Amino acid sequence: MNEDISRKRLGRGLAALIGEMDKPAEQAPVAPADGKVPIEFITPNPKNPRRTFPETELADLAQSIREHGLVQPVVVRTAAGQTGRYEIIAGERRWRASQRAGLSEIPVIVREVNDRTALELAIIENVQRADLNAIEEAAGYQQLIDDHNYTQADLGQVIGKSRSHVANTLRLLKLPAVIRDMLVNGDLSAGHARALVTTADPAGLAKRIVEEGLSVRQVEALVQMPVDRQEDADVVRARPEKDADTIALEKLLSDVIGMRVAIAHKQKGGEIKIAYTSLEQLDDVCRRLKGSEATVSTPRVREL
Repeated sequence: MNEDISRKRLGRGLAALIGEMDKPAEQAPVAPADGKVPIEFITPNPKNPRRTFPETELADLAQSIREHGLVQPVVVRTAAGQTGRYEIIAGERRWRASQRAGLSEIPVIVREVNDRTALELAIIENVQRADLNAIEEAAGYQQLIDDHNYTQADLGQVIGKSRSHVANTLRLLKLPAVIRDMLVNGDLSAGHARALVTTADPAGLAKRIVEEGLSVRQVEALVQMPVDRQEDADVVRARPEKDADTIALEKLLSDVIGMRVAIAHKQKGGEIKIAYTSLEQLDDVCRRLKGSEATVSTPRVREL
């Protein structure tokens, strides 16, 4: 089987993998024993593209696991040269939260795959589930290109995204480290960051975006203007400084819900913005607003 055919089939293999993850562990035909493994016998994948695991997300998931158990098994493979030990392919966040919840063993699905396939599944599973920030996603794409000679068209076909999305995401790696950090921290959106790639002073414009609350459309319009007109452009007109009480309230609300909160006063009323970094956080906001412990089903939204 040639490499191109193998890549095309990878997406279908991943779909099957994700589908089996929703089944009870004991139905997995290759799961060890009763489908559970002592948690200390499982180690993370050193090449997992996901590098950030927010404390608030882990704490919320750990609480859910304490109450309901780990519903979705972790996908693992046998650790090389270590009998009875396993390496995570997909589900490191669930494994970390299970440790916090005090579980001694967790349900797993075992897949015996080679290093390349394990890396591909780790990257693609995270991307398809929107578990990565834009920089992690870009780094994952670049790793597949560097390690396994993927083209941007290959990635788009396998992952289910357009070639232009892959290309635009990869361009984020060209941004200065300070801006990449702002993107990882949630201070900038991926749309903001993409608009900054072609600017002469991306760091300076990034600072303005944060200070003045510029939208992606405003930034895109600003980037199209000559440099000597950007200072006077209406889209970057400075907003009034926030008073100490507003800043304190923003911090209080951010600490309570574990997400970044921004309050903007206007002539009549105002608005509160809550920045979430994952669908789990969005679900949590919906549950709080609804005043119910029931899970709110949130759609998977793709950024235009």
